[in-house]
Amino acid sequence: MSFFKRIFSSDKKDESLNEQEKQSLDKGLEKSKTTFFSKLSKAVAGKSKVDDEVLDNLEDILISSDVGVNTTLKVIQRIEARVASDKYLGIGELNQILREEIAALLSETNSGEATEFVTPTQTKPYVLMVVGVNGVGKTTTIGKLAYQFKKAGHKVVLGAADTFRAAAIDQLQIWADRVGVPIVRQNMGSDPASVAFDTLQSAVAQDADIVIIDTAGRLHNKVNLMNELTKVKRVMQKVVGDAPHDVLLVLDGSTGQNAFEQAKQFTAATEVTSLAVTKLDGTAKGGVVIGISDQFQIPVKYIGVGEGIEDLQVFNKIEFVDSFFK
Repeated sequence: MSFFKRIFSSDKKDESLNEQEKQSLDKGLEKSKTTFFSKLSKAVAGKSKVDDEVLDNLEDILISSDVGVNTTLKVIQRIEARVASDKYLGIGELNQILREEIAALLSETNSGEATEFVTPTQTKPYVLMVVGVNGVGKTTTIGKLAYQFKKAGHKVVLGAADTFRAAAIDQLQIWADRVGVPIVRQNMGSDPASVAFDTLQSAVAQDADIVIIDTAGRLHNKVNLMNELTKVKRVMQKVVGDAPHDVLLVLDGSTGQNAFEQAKQFTAATEVTSLAVTKLDGTAKGGVVIGISDQFQIPVKYIGVGEGIEDLQVFNKIEFVDSFFK
């Protein structure tokens, strides 16, 4: 079985998202794919085969869909190679080719391999540090992750280390109460590293499985951000030697190219090991998931496709591309 047939094979259904999750994903990507295919239909109108003009138009469409210039050029080059090997490639096959090449591109970063919320069971407590600027949905993402992990049977503890905004602490408290998980917090203005230290001590004492630490997201001074996150990590390691096990950067997908800039800033300030892209339901910029995954070579773990508590999903490349090109 070929690579493309294998990744889109119905044999994988037992590993895929459930029906409710698929419907949520379809609904969340509706604006993105409607806009994309509207542009694509105009670009190929009156054409019978994929030629240079179609490819030029496709390049413009991908860039305007916030896939990003560099990633767009990679996709176009891949399609050009397919066209070169089949001079009479029809327009009707273009969707399938796009689908295959984008899935292949995502495969190169190990993005979208999971189908459920899981963490390594051999590491306890598993420490997840969450970073991202204010307003991207960072605290909401933490709350929804806590809900999913608790639902999966894990004991979860939250740490409110974004101490520069009282609203951030209060919002995380609301989520902790809603989900029914303990939270460690101090007063606004407290040392974030101190909160992280107390959270890990509490988690160890409670024999918790997963700790999620919320951290401040201020990009006005990269050096300060770098120093702060480095200190938080160093202090956590006094309690759990190899913490954090994952540094999750939350990005607002609706901001398009601004999300690229935020990713650039944070990856320069600290080691980011995974990504969550939120607010995809309110925008036509779903292509940003593809571009960010490719450009930063960091796996996209989660996507936000709605406001409901169940609308944070594990990012599965097969389901994502399948839904986008449905």
